[in-house]
Amino acid sequence: MRFFRDLSPQALTAGFVAVLVGFTSSVAIVFQAALAFKATPELITSWMWALGLGMGLCTLAPSLILRKPVMVAWSTPGAAVLATAGLAGGFSMAEAVGAFMVCAALITLCGVTGWFERVMHRLPIALASGLLAGVLARFGLQAFAAAQTNLPLVLVMLGTYLVSKRTSPRYAVPLTLLAAIVFVAGTAGFTGSSISFSLAQPVFTAPSFTWSAAISLALPLFVVTMTSQNLPGVAAIQAAGYANPPGQPGGEGIPISKMMTLTGLATLVLAPFGAFALNLSAITAAICMGREAHPDPERRYTAAASCGFLYVLIGLFGAAITGALSAFPKELIAAIAGLALLGTIGSALATAVRDELHREAALITFLATLSGVTLAGIGSAFWGVVAGALALFVQQYGKSHFSPPSA
Repeated sequence: MRFFRDLSPQALTAGFVAVLVGFTSSVAIVFQAALAFKATPELITSWMWALGLGMGLCTLAPSLILRKPVMVAWSTPGAAVLATAGLAGGFSMAEAVGAFMVCAALITLCGVTGWFERVMHRLPIALASGLLAGVLARFGLQAFAAAQTNLPLVLVMLGTYLVSKRTSPRYAVPLTLLAAIVFVAGTAGFTGSSISFSLAQPVFTAPSFTWSAAISLALPLFVVTMTSQNLPGVAAIQAAGYANPPGQPGGEGIPISKMMTLTGLATLVLAPFGAFALNLSAITAAICMGREAHPDPERRYTAAASCGFLYVLIGLFGAAITGALSAFPKELIAAIAGLALLGTIGSALATAVRDELHREAALITFLATLSGVTLAGIGSAFWGVVAGALALFVQQYGKSHFSPPSA
């Protein structure tokens, strides 16, 4: 089978790191969102079952079929919105499920019509790269900030990474992760008491559709998912060179609109079991689409497929896998994420500032995105693009050489 011929240790490690980073960094927010709707432990387990299977299958199947690294994740800012709005509005779980389905229908509509992809194709590659660099740079900063609470671990990881980049660059990230695990095990840094081996059981909740839930839950969930998740997700695909050329929706790249439709439909089907919003990934996508996953772009799909398979396992064995991944120290997660993304951050920044015509607008996009500012409930990824586009318009509109290139 071609997959096993293309699979490499570094691709497998990239898939594991993507799961480790994507899952452990935000699973607590998902729990908070579920508890905001008075979820029982059985319902929380069902949420993990639905989200794990949804992310896993939407990542695994397209990656194997297209042989491209398709990455799908849950909406972390969406979970944060639900955690806040759910408590404030006093909505029931049935009303929440109805809101999830309304949001899923809107995402599906965006995918079917293709309007979101067309808008993204109008975004200059410099601004898209600035956006991606701004989203990822926070993880790079957190890698070194982790030294404040666990300096020995971060030094071991940084030293291993630097030496490995010189001696075995292809395996720098796997070796760094291995060194970190050995160090943590040797210093009794794991906390495995919460691990409970059991199969997750899905629990069906019949939806209840109300105007108040649609306005207070569905619309904010849709907006933040599109602007804070799908927007940088498409930028990650474009920056990695996997997007279809403009005007060629049937090209050899990742069909963005079809993938968005897939995430919407998957959310629609799994919403009664707790899948609140699935979307294109940015952070974990950068891990599996970068050179660290594999030097050959044609074989990086194995990293995404490995990630998808692990997500399916999380869905099936929710309690056990959740406990196992949560046993990793937060400093290890922050450091391995930052180090694994160094190459992608550097490439994105280089692309953003390469063209003098777009350099300042790209830097404004980068800084506004990196700031983490949230206005009107909308995250910095959206406002970074708005700021960069306005800067480009003011500086270049009307000049004879101004012709916005597509991404």
